[in-house]
Amino acid sequence: MAKTCSTSPGRSRVASLRSKVDNVAQCHIQLAQTLREEARKMEEFREKQKLQRKKTEVIMDAVHKQKSLQFKKTMDAKRNYEQKCRDKDEAEQAVHRSANLVNPKQQEKLFVKLATSKTAVEDSDKAYMLHINTLDKVREEWQSEHIKACEVFEAQECERINFFRNALWLHVNQLSKQCVTSDDMYEQVRKSLEMCSIEKDIEYFVNQRKTGQTPPAPIMYENFYSPKNAVAPGKATGPNIARRGPLPIPKSLPDDPDYSVVSDYSLIYQ
Repeated sequence: MAKTCSTSPGRSRVASLRSKVDNVAQCHIQLAQTLREEARKMEEFREKQKLQRKKTEVIMDAVHKQKSLQFKKTMDAKRNYEQKCRDKDEAEQAVHRSANLVNPKQQEKLFVKLATSKTAVEDSDKAYMLHINTLDKVREEWQSEHIKACEVFEAQECERINFFRNALWLHVNQLSKQCVTSDDMYEQVRKSLEMCSIEKDIEYFVNQRKTGQTPPAPIMYENFYSPKNAVAPGKATGPNIARRGPLPIPKSLPDDPDYSVVSDYSLIYQ
C-alpha cells in the first residue's frame, strides 16, 4: 500500500519563514557585492583622473621651469646692461675732467675707453632687449598653458563632483530598497510568528513526547517464600520511580491547521 504525503498549512508557513530569512541574508550579500563593485568603480575613476592630472602637471612644470630660467637670464642681462651704462658714464666724466690735460696720450686712452664702453653698452642693450622679448614669449606660453591647466582641473572637478554625487545617490537608493525589501520580508515573518500559540506548542510537545495515557502501576511486595507471591497487608510501595525507556519518535505533526512550527523545532526546550 503506497504512503501519501500531505503538507499542512503550518509546514508551509515554516517553509515560508525559512525562505524569507534566507532571502534577507541573500539580499545583504548582494548589497555587499554591489557596494564592492561601486568602490572598485570609484577607485578606477580616481586613478583615471590622477593620470590626467599628472600629464597636465608635467606640462606646467616644464613651462614654469623654462619661464624661471629665462627670467634669471633676463635679470642677469639687465644687471650687465646697467653696469655697462655706469662704466660709460664714468668714461665720459673722465674725458670731461681730462680736457685741460696737456698729455695727449692720456686723453687718447680715455677716448678709447669711452668708445669701448659705448660699444659695450650697445651690445648689452641688444642682449637685454633680446632676453626681454624671449621672456615675453615664454611668459605668453606659460600663461596659455596655465589657462589650459585651469580649464582641465575645473573640468575634472566638475566630473568628480558629478560622479560621486551619482554614486552616492545610487548607494542611498540601494540602501533604501534593501530596507523596504527587508521590512516586507520581516513583516511576513511576524505574521507567521503570530500564528504561534504557547498552549498549542506545549500540547504538541506533550503529544509528541508522551509515554502513555496512564501512570505506571505501583510495585507490590512479593514474599519470596510465598508460592503465590502474596502481598502482605500494608506493604504496598509508592509510585514507580524507576528509569523510563527512550522517548518514542513522533510519527506526524498536529492536525491543527493554525499551528505553526519551524521544521522539527519547538519553542519548548527539549
